[in-house]
Amino acid sequence: MHALVRVGFGPVPLDFDRLSAEFPAVRSGFALAGGADLELRLACTGPEELRAISTALIRAGAVRVQVDLVLRTLMPGPPTLRPVP
Repeated sequence: MHALVRVGFGPVPLDFDRLSAEFPAVRSGFALAGGADLELRLACTGPEELRAISTALIRAGAVRVQVDLVLRTLMPGPPTLRPVP
């Protein structure tokens, strides 16, 4: 189960290194400027692990946690050659 989790910090920023060490499902992250402070890319074993990570984020001080499940990975393909008219 793959998910993207967008997190808004509380008064104290979350420690990405600690989160990724505590939860092997954390594959990568982005520090953001905008509506969220951090985006995590997760590969969870199931809904229970996803719920545990969300709960841990809130307990660590996140004021907002938005979880989006990944339905399909999109990858750019090779360019398509079209004949010149």
